[in-house]
Amino acid sequence: MKHLHCKFFGHNYRVSRHVTYHVKEYTCTTCKKQLTTHSTGHLVELTPKFKEINDVLQRIHKKKNRIRLITKTPHKNLLLFSH
Repeated sequence: MKHLHCKFFGHNYRVSRHVTYHVKEYTCTTCKKQLTTHSTGHLVELTPKFKEINDVLQRIHKKKNRIRLITKTPHKNLLLFSH
C-alpha cells in the first residue's frame, strides 16, 4: 500500500544524513527508499558502494573541520583584515 502512494503522488524525501555541506542522504518517509547526491549533483539510489563512499567522505570532512577548529589562531606574521 505504501508503494501505491508514492506511485500516485510521488515520493516525500527528507534529509536523513548530512555527509558534507553538499552531499546528503535522503529517505522517503512512506516507502523508505534511499537516495544520495552524486558527484554531479543529481540524486541517485543509495547502493552499498555509495554508502561506503559517503562514510569515507564524512570521515574526511569531520577530520578536516576538526583540524580547522584546532588551528583557529592565525600565524603572528600574517596581516589580518576585518570588516
